[in-house]
Amino acid sequence: MKPDRAADADHGHYSYTAYADPAMAQSFDKRRFSGPIGELVATTQARVLANMVGRIQHRRLLDVGTGTGRAALILAAGGAKVTAVDASEEMLAIARQRAAEQMLTVTFQKGDAHALEFADGSFDAVVSFRMLMHTPEWERCVAELCRVAVRLVIVDYPSATSVALFESLARRGMHAAGMTTEPYRVFTRSAIANAFERNGFRIRSMHRQFVLPIAFHKAIGSRRFTLWSESILDRAGLLKPFGSPVTLVAERCAS
Repeated sequence: MKPDRAADADHGHYSYTAYADPAMAQSFDKRRFSGPIGELVATTQARVLANMVGRIQHRRLLDVGTGTGRAALILAAGGAKVTAVDASEEMLAIARQRAAEQMLTVTFQKGDAHALEFADGSFDAVVSFRMLMHTPEWERCVAELCRVAVRLVIVDYPSATSVALFESLARRGMHAAGMTTEPYRVFTRSAIANAFERNGFRIRSMHRQFVLPIAFHKAIGSRRFTLWSESILDRAGLLKPFGSPVTLVAERCAS
């Protein structure tokens, strides 16, 4: 069944207003995926996504909070039947343009992750990147992702046991002081796992990317240094407890 649309989330929240800014939409990918480290983040995300989804061709997949469509286009290029939703028409306009340039078919539509306008079990798998960290009511969004998924839900989040915690606190302070910023939240593994378990899903696998902050790696600007330093930290046993961002795939539990 579809959710009651009456209880909409707070559309005055920064996650709606910030991404409705055309300048933000135009600069979104450049700020995150430019340069050697941005390219490393993007290629790693694409590889992890493909591994977690498994077979892509001909599957019905949903990308929630698609932004400029990066994940949706990766999935469409693999032969999936992709639907992608976002609350920002400005972001969707860029996603549609990119799909046309790459000659890929994706159904882009405006939608709210708190109340997805799809029937239960409409998609084989649901993907959502960089959404839970910003959305006003993240647990409500997790419930929606699980509701419309037949089997798999793939999300990412910044870990509360990583240095992302300190950046999150700093941004929240700046936002409270009236500065323009995105005061994202961080998550513990148990909070995420519990949210999925309440909706009949269990975490199947997780991937952690960096121990050191992405901003630090971007400041250095060397792919070789990043791979070398993160390899050392991984071998030292620091990636599993402190790595971030975390990407996970959750699977519906057998009834």
